[in-house]
Amino acid sequence: MKYGEFIKHVQSFAQLNSHEDAERATRATLETIKERIVGDEAKDLASQLPKELGEYLRGREGENGQTFSIQEFISRVSEKEGVDPVSATTHARAVFEVLRNAVTPGEFKDFQANFSNDYAELFPTSQESMANG
Repeated sequence: MKYGEFIKHVQSFAQLNSHEDAERATRATLETIKERIVGDEAKDLASQLPKELGEYLRGREGENGQTFSIQEFISRVSEKEGVDPVSATTHARAVFEVLRNAVTPGEFKDFQANFSNDYAELFPTSQESMANG
């Protein structure tokens, strides 16, 4: 999936008004994912994304992820993006949905394994995906 396509899908899923808003939501979510998951898993995820997006996930190779709740995750996305927590939740959910379609099913499963069950509301629930289904 190309960068513009990824951002366009985030914009559509999150019902954002502009490409720039979708870029901001994507960056805030990916940077928070980088803080939360194991650094090597973030690198693996980055390797399947467009270079521009992968950069938001790199830089913590060999480090453990921080353990924090979904509420803290949303709070961090909200702060980085400059939106309220309800909007940040919607935007993060959109980014997770597009991620599922942008990487291989095995990589998405590995990524998802970094999160506790309380994060379930951010993960897509449908079995079919746009790119892999």
